[in-house]
Amino acid sequence: MKNFILSFIILSLFSLNLKAQNYQTYGVTLCGAEFGENNLPGTYGLHYVYPQTTEIEYFASKGVQVIQLPFKWERIQRTLGGPLDTKELSLISKFVEECAQHNIKVTLVLQNFGRYKVNGVEHILGDNVVTTGYFKDFWRKMAIAMLDKYNVYAFSLMTEPHDMGRYSWANSAQQAILGIREVDRETTIMVDGDNYSNPETWTKYNDNLKYLNDPANKLLFNAHCYFDQDHSGAYKKSYEANNANENTGVHRMKNFVDWLKYNNKKGFVGEFGVPKNDQRWLKVMDNFLNYLKSNGIGGCYWAAGQWWKNYPLSIEPINNSDQPQMLVFAKYLPKINQNNANAAKISSNSSVAVLR
Repeated sequence: MKNFILSFIILSLFSLNLKAQNYQTYGVTLCGAEFGENNLPGTYGLHYVYPQTTEIEYFASKGVQVIQLPFKWERIQRTLGGPLDTKELSLISKFVEECAQHNIKVTLVLQNFGRYKVNGVEHILGDNVVTTGYFKDFWRKMAIAMLDKYNVYAFSLMTEPHDMGRYSWANSAQQAILGIREVDRETTIMVDGDNYSNPETWTKYNDNLKYLNDPANKLLFNAHCYFDQDHSGAYKKSYEANNANENTGVHRMKNFVDWLKYNNKKGFVGEFGVPKNDQRWLKVMDNFLNYLKSNGIGGCYWAAGQWWKNYPLSIEPINNSDQPQMLVFAKYLPKINQNNANAAKISSNSSVAVLR
């Protein structure tokens, strides 16, 4: 009985820790579940894959606080307005639960860029096929499915909407927010910006997002920041050809950070990353992360994943060796998280249910 009570106390404290709303968290995006976008819904293990337990363990050991899991709308909800696919939902749930055992929070990221394919035809969110009502329906059902997952850090509504034409991203986001809040008033909602969530153009394309209404007041505005000249993160040119300097990331974030401060909003950087082919990029990232830290903003590195073999931005370890980018990023990760992960793994053997 004493061991049972002790396990209950540890697990309860652990769950409270994961539910605490700390916006200055740092983590990584683990890719794979969003792969195979030309094969939807595709075959698991052939066109797409979910992260492995060893990956979770590795990043927990580094002190990662949150992992972003991108996935495709067409896989998890194969018919607009229909039920969530039970197989995909079980894979997502398994990943979230394994992260909980290592004291890691999870952000669920809808990796669809403001689109949904119907019979192979891509439709912009908000048109008469992929309506805002369907978007609201999806996120309401997803929130219900995750109600018992106490380590869900945020629902990221839509990665990098862009070229939305006459359809309003803000209107779609508002409907999704209301759908989630019908069933869940605890989980943070993360809102990307139009124009690929570019922080430099945030006020031009996304000033209207300040009017979004969240009944729970837990919105987190999400910018994506890369340091190459075209902001793509492809880094096709050399450091010099990209006209980069060690403060490129700081300069690119200023517009977004100023907007957050002026409008009393909370922000996050859901994607940033540098290639490993030139040490100077590491200094750019270091200064960028220091700027985020000084402004109380968290972020997730892009990216890692078992299928990123030769991707120059990847921080997936090779032969159990850290990538150069991880050596810099680790400066901003709390080492205490590793100890918490070990304690959580022990207490997770308890059968105690944790309520949201």
